[in-house]
Amino acid sequence: MTKPYELLIFDWDGTLMDSIGRIVSSMQATATALHLPVPQAAAVRDIIGLSLEPAIGRLFGKLPAPQYEQFLETYRAQYVELDTTPTPLFTGVREMLNELSAQGYQLAVATGKARRGLDRVLQESELTDLFTITRCADESRSKPDPHMLHEIMTHTGVAQSATLMIGDSMHDLRMAQAAGVDALGVDFGAHSAELLLTCEPRAVLSDWSQLDSFLQQGIKSKTSKGAGFE
Repeated sequence: MTKPYELLIFDWDGTLMDSIGRIVSSMQATATALHLPVPQAAAVRDIIGLSLEPAIGRLFGKLPAPQYEQFLETYRAQYVELDTTPTPLFTGVREMLNELSAQGYQLAVATGKARRGLDRVLQESELTDLFTITRCADESRSKPDPHMLHEIMTHTGVAQSATLMIGDSMHDLRMAQAAGVDALGVDFGAHSAELLLTCEPRAVLSDWSQLDSFLQQGIKSKTSKGAGFE
């Protein structure tokens, strides 16, 4: 039977890796160190998925260039070296990606992380070889601009109709809408299922074990947009 999708594009933070907690605490610690107003956790969660420049702008307004560079340096030190909040892959991610690759899907990543940061976590998690292509915010345009998805589809030669974007934030799903591709939400990251459903994904998963069933159902007929997935 023909699969409904050939290309599966994943967000990283909050989708494949449980890193939301460290992003929040690192952002708050950076604000404290630079004597800026400390944002609430919910406000930080709302900007996860964006590249750092628009994310910082939403939280703190436009910073003078020297302060902005200091912010970047301090945040990177907090996230990579100083913050000890664990950032494991979500349960089942490694097995899921290996199985999808074995089934013949092309896999890709479209993330708000910088290239240096994504390469580091890909190497640490030993997942690099599973992805045909990865695109980062510092080498493309920030979500929800669809440019990353267009670049990935061009590279893989896969049409919009055979592409599925999977992410945990409204930024991911709005990027998919702008690119004209189907989207699938996961509710264990930055945004709740209720928020994700406002972006009309084909479904929202609450556990990675549900992905195979979603894809198998799609072989027969794609699920109704906006439906929850049990």
